[in-house]
Amino acid sequence: MNKRSALKAVVAAGVLALAGMAHADQTIKIANIVELSGPGTTAGTLFKNGVELAVKEINENGGILGKKLESYTVDTQTNPGIAKGLTQKAVDDGVSAIFGPVYSGSIMVSMAESKRGEIANFTGGEAAAITEQGNPYVFRTAFGQATSFPKLAKYINTKAKTLAVIYVNNDFGKGGRDTLAKLLDNGPTKIVADISTDAGQVDFSAAVLKAKQSNAEAIFAYTNEEESARLLRELKKQGWTKPVIGETTLTGQKVIELAGDAANGAVAHVGLTVDAPIPEMLKFKAKYYQAYGSISDHNGIKGYTSVYALKAAIEKAGKTDGKSIAKALHGLTISAKKYPGIILDVTFDDKGDIDRDSFLVEVKNGRQVVVATLPPLGKK
Repeated sequence: MNKRSALKAVVAAGVLALAGMAHADQTIKIANIVELSGPGTTAGTLFKNGVELAVKEINENGGILGKKLESYTVDTQTNPGIAKGLTQKAVDDGVSAIFGPVYSGSIMVSMAESKRGEIANFTGGEAAAITEQGNPYVFRTAFGQATSFPKLAKYINTKAKTLAVIYVNNDFGKGGRDTLAKLLDNGPTKIVADISTDAGQVDFSAAVLKAKQSNAEAIFAYTNEEESARLLRELKKQGWTKPVIGETTLTGQKVIELAGDAANGAVAHVGLTVDAPIPEMLKFKAKYYQAYGSISDHNGIKGYTSVYALKAAIEKAGKTDGKSIAKALHGLTISAKKYPGIILDVTFDDKGDIDRDSFLVEVKNGRQVVVATLPPLGKK
């Protein structure tokens, strides 16, 4: 009886193992490694929502190469060390792709692990240094500073001769500040105040006072979402009436909600906005609202479109392993006509940076209004 029971146990274990292998063969496993707590909660949560919305849609429409996406989400706590450990675990779990982290400081640390495992890693981080390191497995879901800031600098040069820069003192903020300073060097606009602030900072009274004392004709604000809202409120409190110019994080939906009337008048160059006059973008806006009962900002769009970029890469490669996916993504142009979920035609270069249309927006009556569409940098 003991031998017979042991034999049955071995057979049962074999059957379960084969079933698990069969299941794995019919799925494409991905990890969503994002900021669900800490200073990055807003960005990480919306990015996560976008990823999950795209996964649901793709699975409902037959998956990729006949395989369903199987995703799981973990919280980095906006901590680079935790992000690195979670990425290492995802690699060991055999995922085909990793989405996140969103914060530049975290992806700068964690992407060494996805490189080690040869796993394609999509990130919302915008610091220029992310793709300057030559990691062939990291891909942006938004413009890097090297792509977005030339457009921004061109606009600033037409609006102000003197500029006060208020930035957050982390990889994201310092990267933006340094990139803009180089672009404005020897141009018509001079930086007359260089004001550093901290991640998670609550009181911006001193920073705004320094900007006012510099007599700058405009402020360039480059902080994370929650800090941007606090900064805008303090600018209004201190009676600032000159232009406030920024990038995507200055005029995001969450910032507008938190800042209230203080956000009105803020101008930003944004790579993605749900208010862009594009049919596929407006469809995404409606689908996101139906799923989550709120309006997405750029982070939700980044998460959503990145899963469709994965789909295009897998279908081009005909394979689902991370190495093949990464190889397919380099130099890949994805058409929104063929892949509506990508929303805007996009091209990945050999570094993992992207190029596509972008938008100049102004906050009016509590919402983003697109005032201009800017073509890709690579467009002749």
